[in-house]
Amino acid sequence: MRLGLYTLLLLFVLPWALLHLLWRARRQPEYLRHWGERFGWYAKRLPGPVIWLHAVSVGETRAAQPLVALLRRRYPGYRILFTHMTPTGRQTGEEIFGDDVDRVYLPYDYPWAAQRFLEHFRPVLGIIMETELWPNLIAACQRVDCPLLLVNARLSEKSARAYGRFSALTRQALHGLTAVAAQAEPDARRLEMLGATEVTVTGNLKFDIDPPPEQLALGGRLRSLWADRAILLAASTRDGEEALLLDALCAKPIHGMLLVIVPRHPQRFGDVEKLIAARGLRWQKRSEDVPVAPETQVLLGDSMGEMFAYYAASDVAFVGGSLLDYGSQNLIEGCAVGVPLLLGPSVFNFAEAARAALACGAARPVGNAEDLIAAAAELLADAAARQRMGSAGRAFVALHRGASARTMALLDGVLAAATNTRR
Repeated sequence: MRLGLYTLLLLFVLPWALLHLLWRARRQPEYLRHWGERFGWYAKRLPGPVIWLHAVSVGETRAAQPLVALLRRRYPGYRILFTHMTPTGRQTGEEIFGDDVDRVYLPYDYPWAAQRFLEHFRPVLGIIMETELWPNLIAACQRVDCPLLLVNARLSEKSARAYGRFSALTRQALHGLTAVAAQAEPDARRLEMLGATEVTVTGNLKFDIDPPPEQLALGGRLRSLWADRAILLAASTRDGEEALLLDALCAKPIHGMLLVIVPRHPQRFGDVEKLIAARGLRWQKRSEDVPVAPETQVLLGDSMGEMFAYYAASDVAFVGGSLLDYGSQNLIEGCAVGVPLLLGPSVFNFAEAARAALACGAARPVGNAEDLIAAAAELLADAAARQRMGSAGRAFVALHRGASARTMALLDGVLAAATNTRR
């Protein structure tokens, strides 16, 4: 009954979902491609046994890197199938993994679409990254005896309250998972309170991602283009944050500083251009790939897949999504490169990592945009403080490595049990 009502609701919102795709396609035409996949229709077939991994968008796709590396070494005879929900996630998967993995869209959570997906690819194991719960998909996996795990699982208090409003359906979905690998104890407790069983704390996979050497080299080249400027990076900023930062900078300019703004979503590059221009600031774009002029005050990072390079080229970095109530973007990347970080008050998506980074001195808290500019000015004038914070960040990341190996041990056990059952 619970699944039936849920499916009826999905049918009711189907026209809105199609209109939403068309609306998103105005800025990202890629949303017009592969529509059949969103309803369980696929052209490609994969030879051999398939391990399926779902990463909804960019962050989850990047987080899966160390796990995919272990899976490919441990199970070379298996095909790895990535499913995504966004074009940027799919593009990121192609950039990172190339032809080493296959990629399609996960269908919308209609029972017939989920069934077609599973019948077409016949995965022997399913892995869902972080917090994606699709009740009909989970039920379909149970029907075809496909073990399904939630890994690198995180659940903030805010998200737990939201899921709690549909407690019966959430409990049913969580009960259908074979196992859960949680990032931290608070995540595990919240998941168990909502109904998850077989929960293990394995840590955060993002700590196991090494900064790619080619990205560090690119960071050095960017730094040469930016000359001897002091660099404040605003990394993965969200809607509303850029305006606050630009206004604070206009009110209290930092002599000789270049503000590098990298919006989280590429469809917002044009919007941020307008924000900068409206304030009369002198600016350039990363895509121009030319030296930054001495009078330039702002550089718009209008590129994808270069975040490690941006961090490597910076002196101080603000982690976007933390100034307004977005819960923060990934702060671990900056720590891994050894850049001093400034964190706003909203960090619920990385609560444990943020707490530990602040405690060890890898990051400093800021309450608003004005505090951020003041803290950046202080750090840019203090090379010794920057050195201490950068070293603390690298040590912090090293201390928390190992999640991929612990998660792999869990997957090994589940896959071995599933193989024995099928025999």
